[in-house]
Amino acid sequence: MKRTEQREHIFKLVFGVEFHPPEELKERIRLYFEQEEITEERDREYIAEKTEAVAAHAEEIDSLINQHSTGWKTKRMNKADLSILRLAVYEMKMDEDVPVSVAINEAVELAKRFGGEDSSSFINGVLAKLAD
Repeated sequence: MKRTEQREHIFKLVFGVEFHPPEELKERIRLYFEQEEITEERDREYIAEKTEAVAAHAEEIDSLINQHSTGWKTKRMNKADLSILRLAVYEMKMDEDVPVSVAINEAVELAKRFGGEDSSSFINGVLAKLAD
């Protein structure tokens, strides 16, 4: 599975974190893998590890987002945009394997698919400020 596909699965799982208690995350991931029929162990490990890492750093990530988003704090953002931002900020600031430009580009692509009408420009703007 390509990284772009893995990232989409991570986004979906991070999105679900908003609606379930944190202690259910491992079980939610297991159920997601069954539902999506993700069978490659390498893919499962990567997706699970990154999802858990984003969830574990959510408070720190949200603080960075709040510092760089003008007029919109994480509490007011739509959940799809927030999930995309959380994943991208994690990749930009805490994952040494992902170049910043790739994290931003992939976030904008996710926003085009899953966000609202202005999501991609909003996300690009926040991430560009954060990248400086």
